[in-house]
Amino acid sequence: MARDIRDFVLACSVCARGKTSNRPPGGLLQPLSVPSRPWSHIALDFVTALLPSQGNTVVLTVVDRFSKAAHFIPLPKLPSAKETAVTVVDHVFRIHGLPMDVVSDRGPQFVSKFWKEFCKLLGASVSLSSGFHPQSNGQTERANQDLERVLRCLVAQNPSSWSQQLSWVEYAHNSLPVSSTGLSPFECSLGYQPPIFPDLESEVAVPSAHAFIQRCRPPFECSLGYQPPIFPDLESEVAVPSAHAFVQRCRHTWRRARETLLRVGARTKAQADRHRSKPPVYVVGQKVWLSSKNIPLRPVCNKLAPKFIGPFTVTKILSPVAVRLKLPPAYRRIHSVFHVSKLKPVFHSPINPPALVPPPPRLVDGEPTYSVNRILDSRRRGRGFSTWWTGKVTVQRREVGFLPGTFWITPLLMITING
Repeated sequence: MARDIRDFVLACSVCARGKTSNRPPGGLLQPLSVPSRPWSHIALDFVTALLPSQGNTVVLTVVDRFSKAAHFIPLPKLPSAKETAVTVVDHVFRIHGLPMDVVSDRGPQFVSKFWKEFCKLLGASVSLSSGFHPQSNGQTERANQDLERVLRCLVAQNPSSWSQQLSWVEYAHNSLPVSSTGLSPFECSLGYQPPIFPDLESEVAVPSAHAFIQRCRPPFECSLGYQPPIFPDLESEVAVPSAHAFVQRCRHTWRRARETLLRVGARTKAQADRHRSKPPVYVVGQKVWLSSKNIPLRPVCNKLAPKFIGPFTVTKILSPVAVRLKLPPAYRRIHSVFHVSKLKPVFHSPINPPALVPPPPRLVDGEPTYSVNRILDSRRRGRGFSTWWTGKVTVQRREVGFLPGTFWITPLLMITING
């Protein structure tokens, strides 16, 4: 009896849609690979919705995943894929060389064919986060949080002056020690800590001018301690002369930083996994429920909205924590790759056969819409209708149907009904 009740409840589609889970989110932490040198692996993201400041409203954040150094680049608006490529070439690649991997979210700039071809021609791989899972690009998200927090303090009296403070915020960010390496981004990437003020220059441990000149090589190698490859596929051919103390010190710093990053990453994973659960093993063809948390359903009442929608079919297993789903045409604007924390399996039971699944809502301009089967009643005051939705139960839509209606696609129908 207990087993039958349990199987019946697990297979109940109403319960699956309406109930949340109290278990820790599924999917153990999968850290990104640790780079071996500065600026070989970078991450990008945007800070938007800023007040106009000297004609700028957007900040492009570029983070080096090795040293945690960051560049904050002000822009007048969200750039296109081509404009983003030009920006990173002018502000990042010309200084630090070409990267081997670029991490970003799934913004329109980074999923475009132009961006993918641009990175392919440079020999850099493109790593995109899964749908509604910004933790995949967590280093840049954290840099954005630090940037916003500092700007709030600096421009509290004059918010439109943020672009004038951006360079100082970047300098401060790159001067502070990072807990994961114990070094500042400047020291980790350059081999020394620049002074905050010129009066402190004597306190900075920089090799003497004569010894420094003796060690000079090409400009990149002189300032960075390494020669970035012209193309990343020539990475193995980069010549780093170990005979020179400055370069040896840089390489020793990088080895120490990488070892620290590996230790910190392992410790962070162990701590994070304490608050996560091992996800179910999904297979191709399996049915799953998808969390509606980030899906624009526009329900009658948000508190009573379904917590999961579907079921949908798994079409590909991309990694232990990411799967691709077969979404209906109504959801064509939603990326089909999801983190396993957004999913839960569909259970079947012979004593509770699955009910007919209502058709998914159509998306019009990114918003879901439903077809009306029959209008049951109407009211002139407030222009509201009680309707029978296709695939839905009878619901009272007191807040919809106003002229001009934002919920109704055919307001002419309302005019006809109400005379």
